[in-house]
Amino acid sequence: MVIPELRVSMVFALLFPGQGAQFRGMGDDLFWRYPGLTRFAAGVLGYDLAALCRDDPDGVLGRTLYTQPALFVVNALHTFEREHHEQRRADYYLGHSLGEYNALLAVGAFDFETGLRLVAKRAELMDAASGGAMTAVMDTPEPRLREIFAEHDVSGVDIAAYNTDQQLVIAAPDEVLRAAHAALREHDVRFAPLRVSAPFHSRYMAPARAEFEEFLRGFTFDTPHTPVIANTTGRPHRPDGLVEALGQQLVSPVRWTDSVRHLLSADADLEYQEIGGQAVQRMVTRIRQATPVATTESRE
Repeated sequence: MVIPELRVSMVFALLFPGQGAQFRGMGDDLFWRYPGLTRFAAGVLGYDLAALCRDDPDGVLGRTLYTQPALFVVNALHTFEREHHEQRRADYYLGHSLGEYNALLAVGAFDFETGLRLVAKRAELMDAASGGAMTAVMDTPEPRLREIFAEHDVSGVDIAAYNTDQQLVIAAPDEVLRAAHAALREHDVRFAPLRVSAPFHSRYMAPARAEFEEFLRGFTFDTPHTPVIANTTGRPHRPDGLVEALGQQLVSPVRWTDSVRHLLSADADLEYQEIGGQAVQRMVTRIRQATPVATTESRE
């Protein structure tokens, strides 16, 4: 009798969500377990982070300036809690936009304080940007999207994120985005404006990128102990290229689909877990469903 070989996944990825995953009450089960880190974060940021996340008394948790540091801290505490319980260590780490900083923290590229200061500066620069926004576009491949915009003489639209095969995110100045929305309506393309204050991950963030890279050069980064997939390339970060990569992330699209497919090429039976929610995990599921299963020969 021949016993069939059982296929066990050898690759496990840990995923971190970005802006948009915040909610009132997040971290309430963690702050009391890490009082020292919670007080330290509040000191760095200059406000009561636990109260902001728990109660959002001033209704600012959805504002970039506060959202990004809050998510970074909560996701970091989730990661520390996971490590405390000695759960399975990942073979790859991957974060969506802001989540990339939590991934880099998890692999030792920098410590908690450094990560918090980087994210706080990033949030400050991105919050200060204005004059544009972002929109999620559904079920329209990029070539078709470009055709529609060309047909209607809409120029100046950047792809800000390749989330799945079914969803792209575009970014542009307000007047350009209004024209883009009109063109999409005419072709019955579904879209959803995002609640952000500027065209993140686009050419329009170049001034913020220049200032952020100057800020990044004031820090020293360590070699990650485990690969982190870069948003800008869909491939592992180069340890000596973090300043350039994190600066580039502000003006380049989040290549989430490419990043996930890179992991699936390593193991079609990839296992994964999201820290703090299921937002990016659902995207991974959609990408996997749309990805042809590679044969053993094609993966070699």
